[in-house]
Amino acid sequence: MVANGMPILLRKLLGERFGWPVDGGRRFPDGRPWFGPSKTWRGVVCGIGAAAVAAPLLGLPWEVGALVGAASLAGDLLSSFLKRRLGIGPSGMALGLDQVPESLLPLLAVRERFGLEWRYMVWFVIVFIVLELALSVILYRLRIRNRPY
Repeated sequence: MVANGMPILLRKLLGERFGWPVDGGRRFPDGRPWFGPSKTWRGVVCGIGAAAVAAPLLGLPWEVGALVGAASLAGDLLSSFLKRRLGIGPSGMALGLDQVPESLLPLLAVRERFGLEWRYMVWFVIVFIVLELALSVILYRLRIRNRPY
């Protein structure tokens, strides 16, 4: 949540400054953007950095935080790519598709290191979906998010 929340916070604080799109504005052969304008290098770099900084606060090495942050943001990029292919616009809601990759990929990245069982990972993804949806509504009411999802 730290890795994926940091880009939202930075967009609110910095607007479009340093917000270079990851896809460089290029389009996939279907004519749609690869990811869209809301997926920026600023968000990727700062999201990974924030996760690396947060990890020691949770008793984990910073490297684990960076890995989890990178995997989470990779999941977010995968979701965006798939949503563009499905014709869902930037910041459009796709329940499950928005949450599962960004919560599952980090678990897969550290699965062996922490001996995570599949049933734990399934429960974690379900809890992540619920928390992410609740947090999105809170951030919307605080005017940090532009949409309540």
